Amino acid sequence: MSGGSESDDCVTANGMVYIPEVRNEETPTVGMKFDSLDLAYNFYNRYAFLAGFGIRLHSSFRGTYKKEILRKEFVCCKQGAYRKDETRERKRQRGISRCNCKAKIVVVKTNGSKKYAISLFAEGHNHKMTDSERVHLLRSHRRISDSTKVLTKQLGSVNIPIHQKVSIFEVQSGGMDKIDFIKKDIYNLECSVNGKLRNHDVELVTEYFMAEQKKKNEAFYFKIEGDGEDKFSRCFWADATSRRAYRLYGDVVVFDTTFNTNRYDLKFAPILGVNNHGQKIVLACTFLSKETTESFIWMFEEFKKAMQGGEPKTIITDQDAAITRAISIAFPTTFHRLCIWHITSKFHVKLPHSAYKEYWREFQKAIWDTDNKDEFDAKWNIVVTKAGFTDHQWLSSMFDLRESWVPAYARDFFAAGMSSSQRAEGSHAFFKQYISRRNSLMDFIIRFERALSHQRQKELAADHVDAFEVAQCILPMPMNKQMATLYTRAMFQKFEKELIQRTACFLELKTEDASKVVFN
Repeated sequence: MSGGSESDDCVTANGMVYIPEVRNEETPTVGMKFDSLDLAYNFYNRYAFLAGFGIRLHSSFRGTYKKEILRKEFVCCKQGAYRKDETRERKRQRGISRCNCKAKIVVVKTNGSKKYAISLFAEGHNHKMTDSERVHLLRSHRRISDSTKVLTKQLGSVNIPIHQKVSIFEVQSGGMDKIDFIKKDIYNLECSVNGKLRNHDVELVTEYFMAEQKKKNEAFYFKIEGDGEDKFSRCFWADATSRRAYRLYGDVVVFDTTFNTNRYDLKFAPILGVNNHGQKIVLACTFLSKETTESFIWMFEEFKKAMQGGEPKTIITDQDAAITRAISIAFPTTFHRLCIWHITSKFHVKLPHSAYKEYWREFQKAIWDTDNKDEFDAKWNIVVTKAGFTDHQWLSSMFDLRESWVPAYARDFFAAGMSSSQRAEGSHAFFKQYISRRNSLMDFIIRFERALSHQRQKELAADHVDAFEVAQCILPMPMNKQMATLYTRAMFQKFEKELIQRTACFLELKTEDASKVVFN
């Protein structure tokens, strides 16, 4: 290179010109011909890589009716000058990279020729070249191959974040300088793909659900409603497996709306149950844009249309006025049980700190260690009076609602071992392994189906154990041996544990007939 400066800044004031030192066969020359503009770009970009600068496309001239490009300029990436736009508010301040460099090539296509020829080659730059260790970071020398794009999509389908994707590509390629792109390029790629899908969610999801319905002989049920602008308002769906499961295990369902799983901040509201292995199962799914009574009624009505077997006997939810009103209208005969975990977790917020520390143990004993309604009422009133909270508004409201959440009151209602919507929140933790808040709705549904497949595989594995193995009984009692043949492995282990605990109790015969014996 001729001349030089200790600074990497553009050197225009003193007229210094930098000439790259590249082999002649790799250097453009006037008259050099190419079969296409892509080949011309690739040749100049290869030269730029060896020289230590980046390039970009610049002006074009088209022929009659703009059918064919007759002239094209490829310029140094530092061509042009920075112009500050005072009318535009920038979210972040970028450095100035352009310094009016004049280096470029111009290719033209003459009449009657099928090839492009270099008509001008400006070799000199007004800035120093980039070191060979950094030249791969220049934009024109970064490229994401088609195979990398496919792998990026596959990794994204299992919710692997961008930084981990880049680490995988780094290991595959043998170093960061050999992967041909940077983390920002993967981010831009995903933004570009998502941008093309944006505002088409209703159309895409509807097509996907219709394909599922056709593939599964109409056993797949769904209902989608938009807001008139090709955006979701609400969506309900239940597949054949879930609908069949409700007929078997639909006595108790859990409903929760605390899960945001997509870039639109729609509420994902799964309706869950528990199977004969004590495992969580998905019975139906809903997206809701509004958490209103009307939205919940719509969801519950769609649920009734999709499911055979009538209303559930018990539904467990968080304490929410809109949900409560909707259940009373849609499921008038269903027992609505409030999530006891959500209620008890509010004590430390609703009570003064000192009072919570002093009396929480007594509240716990009143809630959990009472066998009947009268005993609970008595213990509750004692601790409330002792604490001086007889006029406490929140405690009074919880006492008024005691039939909906206190175990002593709900003991007569079947709950399948579920006393709270923590089971729904545990399911959320499972699905979060597969789902990201950056998801479009189509992304979410595809990834959710994968998560659901993993969940159902666990149920299949439990079924296999029951079919292939016989449970071993700890207690050699006829009843215990009989239950081992009737219960699933998980349920039998619970039964046997309780039976062992009961051996410490004194049993008294109460009634006996041909079908059963009852002890107290």
